[in-house]
Amino acid sequence: MLDRQSALPLHVQFENILRNKLDAEELTINSRIPSENELSKIYGISRMTVRSVLNRLVDEGLLYRVQGKGTFVAEPKIISGPLVRYGLREQLEQQGYETNTKMISFEKISAHAKIAKLLNIERGAEISVVNRVRYVKGEPLSFHISYVPAQYFPDLENQDLEHNQMCNVIEKNYDFPILHRIETLEAITATSEEAWLLSIHPKSPLLLLENLVYTKGELPLEYSRIVFRGDKIKIRLEYQRS
Repeated sequence: MLDRQSALPLHVQFENILRNKLDAEELTINSRIPSENELSKIYGISRMTVRSVLNRLVDEGLLYRVQGKGTFVAEPKIISGPLVRYGLREQLEQQGYETNTKMISFEKISAHAKIAKLLNIERGAEISVVNRVRYVKGEPLSFHISYVPAQYFPDLENQDLEHNQMCNVIEKNYDFPILHRIETLEAITATSEEAWLLSIHPKSPLLLLENLVYTKGELPLEYSRIVFRGDKIKIRLEYQRS
């Protein structure tokens, strides 16, 4: 119960109690938690305070709501390592997740200034843009946009990009060894398009991974922009001192 003599605010104590219950698996996955009214009575705090705490836990993906039914315990987030060594699909399948990828669109366009600079090509040069959504257990997890110079990848539109990762296609089908990668990771919120593709609300939290891959001679081959649902995944970074 809450300690009203503590200097710790009641809403923080209440949130800590719920987090501890989730961490200890006292609340089972997909089980319904007490309603806002019930929690308000149990802990002697206002319904507004309860709702504020539940909203934070829902935003973090620890809980989820079903309209007209209540609030439930969410499945633990998928844990992925950095994608420098292994692609997301490979990592998920190694963990036993059932995955599939859907091609949203393939088009050839003229490179604008930012993409031209990243790929070290002339502004206006032809590039191929591949848009795909990756699903885990039937639910959308990530939206992938890949930009590649069309001159290096003829006939790319006829490659099987739903069942093969772009990096594998680049290496195996076009004989370009990937020798160097640069990745950046940041938190963003979903645009209307991303929300629609990922079945979430606009401005929901996302993780944005930008990836630039190089072959021999530091020649850039692909710039990709991948957004992950913030309620479904977290990235684990592990370093070992040699």
